[in-house]
Amino acid sequence: MPIRRTKIVTTLGPATDAPGVLEQLILAGANVVRLNFSHGSPDDHRQRVAQVRELSARHGRFVGIMADLQGPKIRIAGFADGSVMLSNGQTFTLDLDLDRTAGTAEAVGVDYPALAQDSRPGDFYLLDDGRIRVEVTRVDGNKVQTRVVSGGTLSSHKGINKKGGGLSAHALTDRDREDIRLACELEVDFVAVSFPRSAEDIEEARALVRAAGGDAWIVAKIERAEAVQDAATLDAIVLASDVVMVARGDLGVEIGDAELIGVQKKVIQRARDLDRVVITATQMMETMISNPYPTRAEVFDVANAVLDGTDAVMCSAETAVGAYPVETVRTMAEVCIGAEKQRQAMHSTHRIDQEFRRTDEAIAMSVMYAANHLRGVKAIVCVSESGATPLWMSRISSGLPIFAMTRHQKTARRVCLFRGVEALHFDVTQLAPNQINQAAVDELKKADLVRDGDLVIISKGDHMGILGGTNSLKIVSVGNIL
Repeated sequence: MPIRRTKIVTTLGPATDAPGVLEQLILAGANVVRLNFSHGSPDDHRQRVAQVRELSARHGRFVGIMADLQGPKIRIAGFADGSVMLSNGQTFTLDLDLDRTAGTAEAVGVDYPALAQDSRPGDFYLLDDGRIRVEVTRVDGNKVQTRVVSGGTLSSHKGINKKGGGLSAHALTDRDREDIRLACELEVDFVAVSFPRSAEDIEEARALVRAAGGDAWIVAKIERAEAVQDAATLDAIVLASDVVMVARGDLGVEIGDAELIGVQKKVIQRARDLDRVVITATQMMETMISNPYPTRAEVFDVANAVLDGTDAVMCSAETAVGAYPVETVRTMAEVCIGAEKQRQAMHSTHRIDQEFRRTDEAIAMSVMYAANHLRGVKAIVCVSESGATPLWMSRISSGLPIFAMTRHQKTARRVCLFRGVEALHFDVTQLAPNQINQAAVDELKKADLVRDGDLVIISKGDHMGILGGTNSLKIVSVGNIL
């Protein structure tokens, strides 16, 4: 089977805790696992991290770990009877003063203290992922009176989104600050920030991670209308982060599903243009929560993201609580490979007319240009300390595998999220400079990835072990003296 270039992020949960399931997920192709900090106890997360590390080491695979912060999840409180039926046209009050368990069909409490001050007549609120829609008619103190526009059954503790955005909730809560300390204790590779409105939210998260002694990369979850309201705001958030995630659930509710596909394509393109990693997430194979096969529309959804250039696609409930977690990962892998056969998934003009600012950046671009235009090249080797050079390489679409050879476990787990990049352990400090090329090619031959006569492009630095030191490339022929 060909090497899959698009990576798969799988969310852990009760379904993956069943005996043998996590191991099967890793063997099926999970590249990064996600710890959803909205659910589970610290001990649950500790146990899952320990299992991932043990299983990945046992099978000789690198698997990254992402901690996903809960963020300011804004919800209604509870109903006395658990749920109510709301009819179109009726009055329904969001009452900040109401007891948290005393909700009725006329009013319900809210766990977001600033709701009244954020509300104006004419605003629309979407409850339960947009299934219930209400329009604000009057704000009276701590009571937000609304008219039900689209009714139905509403149960306790469902989420609230404001159409078009505009809620002032801060991206990082006190709980998130505690969870960042836990994430750093667990030495996760990525920390995902929920509901950021600006680059400042991402910078604050990075500072908190560093203060807690961590070095995880920061993932900006694009899920607020404010984050995509203009090009400058989006670009600032992308540049402040290491990875961006198109979190289509809340984003779709806030901007409307009709706008979502265009925004998804824009975010993927801007992330690649600005040399950042990008994940496409939410309901990609939703029906596989309870069915062994996806719909054709879901297959098209995953394939479309691959053709747009996403680095990774993500499973949420499909693997966390679904009945077919392993089948979901296998199916996603098959769809990704199928989409990657298309020419547009292997073609790129990325930065073809731009100047480069760094030597290692210029080497990365030169390697990919040569690889895509020289007949006979079968693999690209990037001897790397930090992972910066393979990241730049992965921004250029290609049908050729990029092998990031590194002595650092953290770098190897990071590149698990880069499209088209595979990590191999390789300690250059144990080799003389004139032995590196041959040793690198020998690693590929050992894994049956290249054969005699194949061309391999190798990038490395004259002084190995130095961050940002990549300054050379060499094209070698397998089987010849290197």
